[in-house]
Amino acid sequence: MKLGIMQGRLVPPEAQRFQCFPRRRWRDEFAIAAAAGLDTIEWIYDAYGEDVNPLVTDEGIRELVHLSGINKIAIESVCADWFMDFPLVGIDAEGAQPRWQRLAWLMKRCALLRITRIVVPFVDASAIRTPDEATAVVRGMNALGELIDSTNVELHLETALAPAEFAALLARLQHPRIKVNYDAGNSASLGFRPAEEFAAYGTRVGSVHLKDRRLGAGTVPLGEGNTEFDALFDALAAARYRGDFILQVARGAAGDELEWTRRNVRIGRQMMQRLTPT
Repeated sequence: MKLGIMQGRLVPPEAQRFQCFPRRRWRDEFAIAAAAGLDTIEWIYDAYGEDVNPLVTDEGIRELVHLSGINKIAIESVCADWFMDFPLVGIDAEGAQPRWQRLAWLMKRCALLRITRIVVPFVDASAIRTPDEATAVVRGMNALGELIDSTNVELHLETALAPAEFAALLARLQHPRIKVNYDAGNSASLGFRPAEEFAAYGTRVGSVHLKDRRLGAGTVPLGEGNTEFDALFDALAAARYRGDFILQVARGAAGDELEWTRRNVRIGRQMMQRLTPT
């Protein structure tokens, strides 16, 4: 199990955005991540930074390999926030096709870096709201099955669906490497309980975002919201979860990112010890 952080949390926010690809300082994050005691960075691919994101060019990928190697910080996952601006749902089939093609393209780019998973968001503006939208997602995801095999890139879905609805969606997704990204804070904000969620689809959880939120509200520091961390780690232990954890925590004061991250790394490591075999 590795502990990582969502990209952009290691440097001050850009353009008054809470979460985005840090256009100006993405290179700096590798050394800061190493100093904070992290294992990995979950890379962001979004509309804000797509024209300068090193993922999109072969030269950029070579630089990522170099920076990852010298700092011993892996890049094993991508958060595809591009689909927050250009959702895969709420649009007709003809309009959605180039967006699904973008996901296929991103999978191929990730394969060049041996990135093993892409988190695909279906929350907020991109949430699945109707049976027809669920069917469109099933159709699009199932069409990517052969590409999952050829690229070795898993697709982890982050949704706002209630446990039973999410389980019903997963039952229609044919490939076993289409999994769940469990976002602890989002579940708390929506009023979902870890025991119920894991009873419904715990065997499909492939990655976890560590976050704390209050019910119906925004992100707060770890331990100050409604996330039931004890119940969550009990459920993870019962499911024999051995995947990664990504800190997607509330921001601290701008300019204090390193010390704030070190604090959250300590908390995250303490939580993860509950899953370490004795």
